[in-house]
Amino acid sequence: MSSRRVAVVGAGIVGLSIAHEFSLAGDTVTVIADRSAAESVSGVAAAVWFPYRSGASVSLMSWLVQSRTRFEQLAADHATGVDLRQGVVVERHPGADRTWTAAVPDHREADPGDLPLGAVAGVRATVPVISISHYLPWLLKRCEDLGVTFVRRTVARVDDLAGAADLVVVAAGLRSGDLLDDDTMFPVRGQVVRLANPGITEWVTDDDNPHGLTYVVPRRDDVVCGGVARVGSWDTEVDPETERAILRRATALMPALAGLPVLSRDAGLRPARDTIRLEHVEEHAVPVIACYGHGGSGVTLSWGCAEAVVDLAGPA
Repeated sequence: MSSRRVAVVGAGIVGLSIAHEFSLAGDTVTVIADRSAAESVSGVAAAVWFPYRSGASVSLMSWLVQSRTRFEQLAADHATGVDLRQGVVVERHPGADRTWTAAVPDHREADPGDLPLGAVAGVRATVPVISISHYLPWLLKRCEDLGVTFVRRTVARVDDLAGAADLVVVAAGLRSGDLLDDDTMFPVRGQVVRLANPGITEWVTDDDNPHGLTYVVPRRDDVVCGGVARVGSWDTEVDPETERAILRRATALMPALAGLPVLSRDAGLRPARDTIRLEHVEEHAVPVIACYGHGGSGVTLSWGCAEAVVDLAGPA
């Protein structure tokens, strides 16, 4: 029996993870995209495992657990760029949503000394931190070693792939809505600045900081400081004043950042939706599965959603 031909539209971290899983299952996989993973919003991600703006889904918890488990397995191999690191989720209001902790066995109440002024509580947890500059090349090579083919071009219509594929998976971030006539997608602008890392290992997130969303994620080669979450903004230019504000907030949260050299800066658009869309899509000339709308959780949910897509597709 010949293998099924699967076309994955989108080469970000979700698309690559899906391609990896289909190829591992024995399918013949082609990834089609107009840009590489590093050029997509995946390349901007701070990439700490945490469900940020992931929307609602009845399957969210299982995807979180599956992804965390896979990343923990990958952390055993230094070449992947995945590390398990402790950090703190700061809570500014009583009764903060802690449903995410059900997916993290290693969590506990944060010590008051770990919290900034104005915090009412917090959670200390050990989670995967993914150094994107190491992880994306590793994942790309894994796909290539499994036989995945890469084609760089823009897909104008899903039906254009009929005849060349037995199944199409749309995992193209913000472009997914255009390809599947879905007007529920919207951008959430993000901006980061990357500092030299003198040896910091602990991350911290402070989503409800009164001065703006703040997070500090130390990776192997840098410390990612953010951020912003501007709903509906399509602006991908780095704004200097926004960067200065990010650095003020991040340094207040972690004084050890003061004076560290800036290595790079970036901005990107999180592909958001009220709910992640992971389902069969009817009325196309070729069978289609949608997998998009991950917001700020593309990395966090990548493996869980990839496994779910393969399960949904069923055997060839």
